[in-house]
Amino acid sequence: MTRTRFAPSPTGFLHIGNLRTAIYAYAMAKHDHGQFILRIEDTDQERYKPEGIDDIKKNLTTFGLKWDEYYVQSERKKTGFYQKIAEKLVSQNHAFYCQCPAKNAKEEGFSSTLRDPCRDKKLTSGAIKLRVPDDEKISYFDFVLQKEVSWDTNTVYDATLLKTDGFPTYHLAAMADDLDMKITHILRGHDWMPSTPVHLLVFRFLTGNQPQIGHLTDIQSPNGGKLSKRRDSVFCEQFINDGYLPEAILNFVILLGWAPKDNRELFTLSEFVQHFDPKGFQKSNPLFTQDKLNWLNGHYIRQKSDIEITQLVKTLVKTNIPEDKITQLLPLIKDRLVKITDFVPLTSLFFEAPPVDLALFTDPAVSLEHLKSGVQHLSSIDNWTKQGLELGWTDEIKARGWKVGDYFMSVRIAICGSRQTPPTTDTMLVLGKDETLKRLETAIQSINNSS
Repeated sequence: MTRTRFAPSPTGFLHIGNLRTAIYAYAMAKHDHGQFILRIEDTDQERYKPEGIDDIKKNLTTFGLKWDEYYVQSERKKTGFYQKIAEKLVSQNHAFYCQCPAKNAKEEGFSSTLRDPCRDKKLTSGAIKLRVPDDEKISYFDFVLQKEVSWDTNTVYDATLLKTDGFPTYHLAAMADDLDMKITHILRGHDWMPSTPVHLLVFRFLTGNQPQIGHLTDIQSPNGGKLSKRRDSVFCEQFINDGYLPEAILNFVILLGWAPKDNRELFTLSEFVQHFDPKGFQKSNPLFTQDKLNWLNGHYIRQKSDIEITQLVKTLVKTNIPEDKITQLLPLIKDRLVKITDFVPLTSLFFEAPPVDLALFTDPAVSLEHLKSGVQHLSSIDNWTKQGLELGWTDEIKARGWKVGDYFMSVRIAICGSRQTPPTTDTMLVLGKDETLKRLETAIQSINNSS
């Protein structure tokens, strides 16, 4: 049975790179009717954030990634699981005690040299480090990159397995857990590649067996280089709060490093599971393309009913707009929504008259005549309905020798303050007769004052 795991560290909030790993691991397991394991790797106590676990669970649930089993490494530590394994490796001469002070806090007790000076001292206490053999070749086949990767053990350091505080490092805890939980496939980021020879040795020394391993390529930032938590917008919750739908984010992330055989672009989670093929993993680094995410989000927004979008606007957008008003305005701007949060800027013209931008008028003198005609026509209308507004108006425009498109563009700019707006007639219906005429007269005055 295929068993995969998603093993995040709760040192912050779930980001796009984490989510991609989780989605791929989930699909790999479920495509083969296997099991998907969630394992919280919280052994880094200095960087541990309790709210991080809730964020991980919340986001996985949001994206439909249901785990079959759940583990927390700090809870497993309490049983002595990692301590026993580390001591067993010492007894088998695959590890040794070390009392060297850490040269650098980031090294977690690593020596500054590849071979630790304590490895031949026969110590009986201290941190426990891996005894890396010399003059050997160690290799594995990467099922993502589809190639064999190898190292000379003379280039591999004696990595710390168990720290003096009793907490295991990733090099011991993750590998011991993968074996104990019978994980068959490990998917992880490319940044773990340099540590892989250490992990291969731990697997070998513990059982002689190892899961299949695949390293996902790095997501590239549109700003250049690897996508960065410091420089880029990367957190899942942030995207949702910005108005992106979970199904759009999911679809976007699926395509960040994986491609189907038929080049299709739209996937639900169940469809991805059905079509998943590890041969679809891309060997080159994918680019985080905001335009692609925006396109997908717009597509999924338009798949939703007006009622569903109204509820999303109420949930995500800080606005005092009544629900019935949202429902009234939504059909006018739905096709232009890229994000749910675009609702407010796209509908602001219905609540506050935009300033008159004379630069938008191609020929202010001609537009002035258009607007005067518009005021005259609209003032005479008593039946303020779509039919009433449109009745005879086009004929009147043509009789004056004007182009219908140019005429209504002048009216649109005066009323809406932009060339790209909801349909002009629909906008006037919502604004009402008095507000429509007021905006036309304001624009007329602005053009007159500028001449």
